[in-house]
Amino acid sequence: MEQAQLHHPDGVALLADHAVASTMALSEGFTAEGTVSLRGAQIADQLTLDGAVVRADGTALDCARMQAGVFVFTPVEPPSGLMDLQDARAATIRDREDVWPDTVRLQGFTYGSLHENGEVQERSVERRVAWIRRHPGYAAQPYEQLAAWYRQIGHDDDARRVLLVKQCHRRKTLGLPARLWGHLLDAAVGYGYRPWLAGVWIAALILLGTTVFSAHSPRPTEPGQVPPFNAFVYTLDLLIPIGGLGQRTSWYWQGGAPSWLSYTLIAAGWILTTAVLAGITRTLNRN
Repeated sequence: MEQAQLHHPDGVALLADHAVASTMALSEGFTAEGTVSLRGAQIADQLTLDGAVVRADGTALDCARMQAGVFVFTPVEPPSGLMDLQDARAATIRDREDVWPDTVRLQGFTYGSLHENGEVQERSVERRVAWIRRHPGYAAQPYEQLAAWYRQIGHDDDARRVLLVKQCHRRKTLGLPARLWGHLLDAAVGYGYRPWLAGVWIAALILLGTTVFSAHSPRPTEPGQVPPFNAFVYTLDLLIPIGGLGQRTSWYWQGGAPSWLSYTLIAAGWILTTAVLAGITRTLNRN
């Protein structure tokens, strides 16, 4: 249907639901004023919208449950209405960054590979995440599908970045207590996808505790029978949920900033340990 011009702005300009074809070319000047409906269509080889123009007030492209070998989506401009790809399948997607409409329903959409301007899509994680965010509301499957694609091509770091964004998006749908816990998991270990964050927090707290405790003199619990005070080991002992270095039980403070800091470090140790375990459990369960 190259160079075809269809005009039905208040309804369906092209109805090809459940069509079966080897190829379908809606390109080279193809223009539709109204909905292009390809629901349930089966295109064995290639569906092409290269250089097409699709405008509609509601749904511009209805491709729900469509199956295609290669889906070439490079229209002249983004469709003016929403695009529905729910439960559709494509072996390969070929697109450009600026061609997707503001709303794209992606729940259940699966694909084998992503190509942009003829090249295999690999490193533009932010661009692909922005594409997923065009789906109205929160849906886990589009994130999982994209992460699976990055794992397939060997970019596990990018897959983890996608799954981290998924958790941050999901957090907005939760109640206040769950959101607060989510923020804590995110800051502490990146929901388990950035475990090195816990090491950064521990290093910062050890530096803070060592600096503060070195400038003050604690009191021994049993004078003459306790090991010498060591600010570094004392700080580390506070951060370990179950103290076993002998410093925490041998020395104490009588009020002031060191006393409050010691309580804070004990609480921080429990929080970090819980967050690390929760993040690791979440990651292992997902994997």
